[in-house]
Amino acid sequence: MMTNKRISIDALAVNDAAEMATIAQLAHSHPMSEQTIKSCFGHLYCVSGIYCGGVLAGFAIVHQIFEEASLMDICIAPHYQGKGLGKALLVHVIENIKHQHAQVLRLEVRASSKGAQQLYSNCGFKQTGIRTGYYKTAMLEHNGQQISGVEDAVLMQLDIN
Repeated sequence: MMTNKRISIDALAVNDAAEMATIAQLAHSHPMSEQTIKSCFGHLYCVSGIYCGGVLAGFAIVHQIFEEASLMDICIAPHYQGKGLGKALLVHVIENIKHQHAQVLRLEVRASSKGAQQLYSNCGFKQTGIRTGYYKTAMLEHNGQQISGVEDAVLMQLDIN
């Protein structure tokens, strides 16, 4: 657990899922449902929350099988963004999976999310590929018709030393 006067990082439990879903709805255009978040509390998952002044400000969900870990979601409530909480939470995740003997941490990020990509790069992640049309986007209008938009996912990986 990481702590200072105002910020702490701790494990979350399934009873935190509703609050996590609320944060995800505020921060993501296509958030996981509360039910999906609840399904992420099991022996293959590590779910951490970052608190600011005792208030849950964000969370990270990691799925790990043997030496391979995947960052399923990292989410900071909009009014807490830009304060270094995302980086603090990501560093915590990396340290935690090192203790769990992971050799690699993988993630997918929206191609339009340049700030997140920069954060990951600054923490040592390298781009490993693209998944074309992976994410849904807002409905678009084209020639008077509503069409569902899609966006590429950038695949990134951190090799753990």
